Amino acid sequence: MQRFIPNLLAAALALSSVHAMAAADLVLFNGKVFTAEPGQGLVQAVAVQDGKILKVGSNADINALADAQTQRIDLAGKVLMPGMIDSHSHPVVAAFDSMGANLLDEEKPLPELEQWIIEQDQAGRARAGDVISIAGVSSAYWDKSRELGQRFNQGRWVDQPVVLSGIDGHTGWANNAMLKRLKIDAALVKGLSEQDRSYVGHDKDFTPNGYFAESRWDQVRSQIPAPSEEVMLKAAREAVRVNNQYGVTAWMDAAANAGSGDSLFDFQATEQSYGVLPLYRELAEKGELSAHVAALLLANPKSRPADLEVLAKVMKKFEGVPNLSFPGIKVFADGVLEFPGQTAAVIVPFKNSHKNGQLLIDPAHFGELVVAAEKRDWIVHMHAVGDRAVRESLNGFAYARKLNPTPVAHSISHLQLVNPKEFARFKQLGVIASMQLLWATGETYTVELVKPYISAFAYGYQYPARSLHNAGAVIAGGSDWPVSSPNPWNAIAQAHTRKGPLGVLNAKESIDRQSMFYAYTLNAAKALRLEQQIGSLAPGKQADLIILDRDVFKVSDDELFDTKVLKTFFAGKEVYAPAS
Repeated sequence: MQRFIPNLLAAALALSSVHAMAAADLVLFNGKVFTAEPGQGLVQAVAVQDGKILKVGSNADINALADAQTQRIDLAGKVLMPGMIDSHSHPVVAAFDSMGANLLDEEKPLPELEQWIIEQDQAGRARAGDVISIAGVSSAYWDKSRELGQRFNQGRWVDQPVVLSGIDGHTGWANNAMLKRLKIDAALVKGLSEQDRSYVGHDKDFTPNGYFAESRWDQVRSQIPAPSEEVMLKAAREAVRVNNQYGVTAWMDAAANAGSGDSLFDFQATEQSYGVLPLYRELAEKGELSAHVAALLLANPKSRPADLEVLAKVMKKFEGVPNLSFPGIKVFADGVLEFPGQTAAVIVPFKNSHKNGQLLIDPAHFGELVVAAEKRDWIVHMHAVGDRAVRESLNGFAYARKLNPTPVAHSISHLQLVNPKEFARFKQLGVIASMQLLWATGETYTVELVKPYISAFAYGYQYPARSLHNAGAVIAGGSDWPVSSPNPWNAIAQAHTRKGPLGVLNAKESIDRQSMFYAYTLNAAKALRLEQQIGSLAPGKQADLIILDRDVFKVSDDELFDTKVLKTFFAGKEVYAPAS
């Protein structure tokens, strides 16, 4: 809707030349407004017109843009920010997991775990077909695979398939009833290659104990009966609702073309690999996609340039869907660092196995894939946990920069271990560090399942946010939901305290909240390649706004952790407010 307010001063000076400017549909005033525009301090008010930012400034400046039809919101001193942006998430899968039996990483004693599973089953939340399927299982259970077997391979469980899906997405456990269904036995394990066998927990006689990792876990997970399209659409709706609730109005879906039956770590894309893309399209067609989704298509780590054509055809089929964009591809460089998985690619071998983990990309050819992606104007977003995976990812980007010096906004996610030699390379190569800093905590995952097995030097650089920031890297915030909470306020606070139940993790790598506010706004928008449209409150950008319940610039870290969103606006329209 276009309306105009005459500029009275201009009219008085020159009646023959009446200047006018568009009136605002919405003004929010009397607040503390963080614009995320570099170098701009807090302002008081924002004007929105036709879903875009019209102007930011003082109360007087903005109220002058209102007329009788303008919606006016008095912020009463509250903080207003751009919508939060998540640079690495799997929200539809995460929302689906949240709708069923989900341990949410809680480690229960085995008798309690069994009773909880029985209760979840009785409540109708635990079954996928006839399989009892539990999501969000802590990696701390995998060292107890034998004990899990003693409990879930007898009595009521003898003929009942049970699958425990690790919260990390890389590991899981299945009981004998499920293994029998999948024909996984000692003979099969013995016949595997050495690498594949390393992904299967087994006794000396090759009898599997139920634990699986990476591609072998994918083969188990893929046999859990798939949910209906109706259930998945409900999950997609829930993904949008949860994100909007936390003030998240955009995210990178880091494997949007992978379906529930696909192997993530040995993925072979086809022209029919649509994953969750049809769900986003349906929400968009119904006007329910109140978020920007930057969909990355998963590519096999060993892909060659010609293989990208299949992905291009998938993108073409979803071209023009509102609020859905396709910035590029996602590639796994390695797996996970924690024992017993230890599939992350590390420079110094693990102390227990004397192995360097699994580097999934081919260093001799990965740079060629980066070049091919850039020729299509795509970014490459890497999963890299170990320091060797990070190094080889950067080497691939460096190869591309030799051919074309202009930086491209590629990104590396997770960055659990980064060798100091790599810090400066992020800025030099223009590579964005997509970090899940809710994980930067002294807990089981970083201390008990990592510290005994890696070098003390490498351990000192777990999640090195401050070192990367000081070296000039662009830090973008991400959740990796369902691996951890999609709530950015938890991560922003954790990035500074780095406190956990087992102490503070590398206090020298603490990063301040102001830097994290940029990490979840403008910097994350750069990772999504949407910084011209969103990420800061600047005239012409989409009016994605959030109003907060506390002064996030002054409250303690503990209070910051518990920040609540009072209202979320997407394109100038309210899409979330808590139920009164």
